[in-house]
Amino acid sequence: MTHSRRSVLRRGAGVAAAGTAASLAGCSGAADGGTGGFDSGYAAFFTLNDWANEIAGERASFEDPVDVGQLGHGWTPDGNLAADVAATDAFVYLDSPEFSWAQDLAGTLEADYDTVAVIDALDGLEDELLDWDHAHGEEGDGDDGGSGTEQRYDPHVWVDPVLAAEMVDTIAVGFGEADPDNADAYAANAEEYAGELDAVDAAFESIAEGAARDVAVLAGHNSFQYLEARYGFRLHSPTGVSPQNEPTQSAIADTIDLVDSEGIEVVLYDRFQSPRLAESIVENSGATEAVPVTPAGGTTREWNDAGYGYLEQMTEINVPAFERAFGAQ
Repeated sequence: MTHSRRSVLRRGAGVAAAGTAASLAGCSGAADGGTGGFDSGYAAFFTLNDWANEIAGERASFEDPVDVGQLGHGWTPDGNLAADVAATDAFVYLDSPEFSWAQDLAGTLEADYDTVAVIDALDGLEDELLDWDHAHGEEGDGDDGGSGTEQRYDPHVWVDPVLAAEMVDTIAVGFGEADPDNADAYAANAEEYAGELDAVDAAFESIAEGAARDVAVLAGHNSFQYLEARYGFRLHSPTGVSPQNEPTQSAIADTIDLVDSEGIEVVLYDRFQSPRLAESIVENSGATEAVPVTPAGGTTREWNDAGYGYLEQMTEINVPAFERAFGAQ
């Protein structure tokens, strides 16, 4: 797939064009981005942008405002983003305090720009959301997830391919409502993509069934609670779920003891965080290797240049890493 790479290459031209359109709209409080048909939009971060482009196909092009190498949560947009998005036809986001900037933008669009379709990919999944379970963490855990607003639920819903398929369907429905003439095409694209998500689901099911051990170590904050819940994985993290947490020395020592007692050879770490903690655990235990995983909420320059979308991050990075960590090869 090349959508994520295409979006980055088009971003400069797209933002410039959007800024021009917004300036033409003047101060009337209405955007004219939708008058030419459904052909452009923004999505709040990498994963939603990848899905939006897959569902839209050649009918529309979506942009990701978040730079390569960064994640959409805890991110702050510049002052021009609202005008840029208002000059397009759709905004796809998650109604989660972890993405408070996107919530604020969605509110502005709904209040002032009725030509922009605002699509919450979490719509209908309220009963599926997991608590932001700080029991996974250590002493001092209890912040709000970094958003500055109370965060009751773990926002990393997209790592679960089953829930991802539901979110993809929600986006397709939103596109169809905004562009009824092409609703069937969006639904067909979403159904085809859901088939690929089924393959990711099957891969994780296979890991769970063939696992030689029931616990793996993740040296970093745990973005994979939804995978744990779906497949029965158990990930031990000395940090917990919050990216703001720093592991205590006792938590690190306990993790090293677990690695040795369980005969764990592979220590996982988040590719978007420093590998130093994982490397330290490897150096001070019987483990032999630190292996990266990805929360699939952003992309790196390397992955972007290779054309990796969400599916590739899950199948080329996470699936083999989980196989090794749980001894399921």
